[in-house]
Amino acid sequence: MVTQEQRRRQLAREKFLRQQQRRTAARRKSHTRNTVVASVLGVIVVGGVVSYATGVFKDDGKKANAGAEVTPSASPTSKAPDPCAKPAEGAVKSLSWKKEPAITIDKSADYTMKLATTCDDIDVALKTAAAPHTVNSFDFLAGKGFFDHTKCHRLTTNGIYVLQCGDPKGTGSGGPGYTIPDENLKDTTLKGGIYPAGTIAMANTGQKHTGGSQFFLVYQDSQLPASYTPFGTISKSGLTVLKKIAAAGESTGQGDGAPNATVVINKMTVTKS
Repeated sequence: MVTQEQRRRQLAREKFLRQQQRRTAARRKSHTRNTVVASVLGVIVVGGVVSYATGVFKDDGKKANAGAEVTPSASPTSKAPDPCAKPAEGAVKSLSWKKEPAITIDKSADYTMKLATTCDDIDVALKTAAAPHTVNSFDFLAGKGFFDHTKCHRLTTNGIYVLQCGDPKGTGSGGPGYTIPDENLKDTTLKGGIYPAGTIAMANTGQKHTGGSQFFLVYQDSQLPASYTPFGTISKSGLTVLKKIAAAGESTGQGDGAPNATVVINKMTVTKS
């Protein structure tokens, strides 16, 4: 027979559990709301020695980075199978430069970029004439093997729809040690505050001329301020690869976190057509 004191203790335990459940639910709701707001207002970051400002696509090694360091308050109930293969053997190179490389590309020529990833190849037609500093930087870094074996560390699936790559650290805080100027911000493809699916653009700190090596690939039309240098157009087959990666989801279940797919750039090459 349950005594009055035992019953009182049981009721107290039940009350405590209900309070804990309500507090947990409130924290999750608050976290979800804040994540969505950050995704709508922010931008992707490109890492370097510079800290990137708060936003959707920035590279921030010191402040809270909406793209790379999301607190996993709620785990997804299920996880799709990894659609990607095992990364190629090799390690990320530790490379850094004090200043932007001199422009050596032919500004009047066409260049293409290939991301040979674990999830399949992503081909990009580069906008050389409109973004010569950006294309020249990628030509330089790719030639040095800077991007080889690097992880794509961020996937957003709520509000904006991008895969962010180009950080040798894989945390959202890495870069080449130098920055490049913003370019092509009046590109005719950026209409109505939308970066259309198939766009590849630079991440930055939220400040002008703070691009480094991090970039984002847009797999679905995304509303963003025209502050991120659009420097290429992804092929249709590349978009298919990106959508496959997106379908696998991200680690937090909140719409912004590390991709569940094992997305590694085995090799990046830039070629003059």
